[in-house]
Amino acid sequence: MTAVDILINYISRSSYITLFVLIWLSFYFVTTFGVLLSRYLYLSNWIKNEKSSLESMMMGAKNVRDDSILRKCTSSFNQSPNLLNVCKSVAQKNSTNGLWLLSMIASTSPFIGLFGTVVSILDTFSGLGQSGSASLGVIAPAISEALVATAAGIFVAIPAYSAHLFLKRKAYELFMYIDRQSELILSNKPKENKGSKSDV
Repeated sequence: MTAVDILINYISRSSYITLFVLIWLSFYFVTTFGVLLSRYLYLSNWIKNEKSSLESMMMGAKNVRDDSILRKCTSSFNQSPNLLNVCKSVAQKNSTNGLWLLSMIASTSPFIGLFGTVVSILDTFSGLGQSGSASLGVIAPAISEALVATAAGIFVAIPAYSAHLFLKRKAYELFMYIDRQSELILSNKPKENKGSKSDV
């Protein structure tokens, strides 16, 4: 039998709940790689811009480059620490968009697969009770087919969890570049001369 024949045979014997669980997990699997690819490209481009901006400041530039997110929140006349903190908070939020979805997929996929397995086992035992046939040759294939849902849930959770950690690290790297630029901006800010007027 080919792999296609085995798949068709498995689908024909599976309950509607099991098929629903497998379709649900398939959607999770596609979503995981969609989020991973889109966020990776977005963060990589953003990191490249912020890294170039930081390097230019370290070479003597007085302000960030135009493609830096800090440029939208600061100007040569307005470089307050509060405004920079707001800008960094916005950057942190934007850099971690989509991570909640990967975290949800990684944490719920095994439970969804386990749910499909439990329902399949209950359905198997219900059918065996009605037929009166309970030999090992009948039970073992049915249980092994039921465990496919659990295996699928774990299979989906692994890349989702890995993608979550990978993108979290990329977001941390990005935030470090932004934070260093913020520190350089504040260090280049001219200090106010207090007490410059002498008493007559």
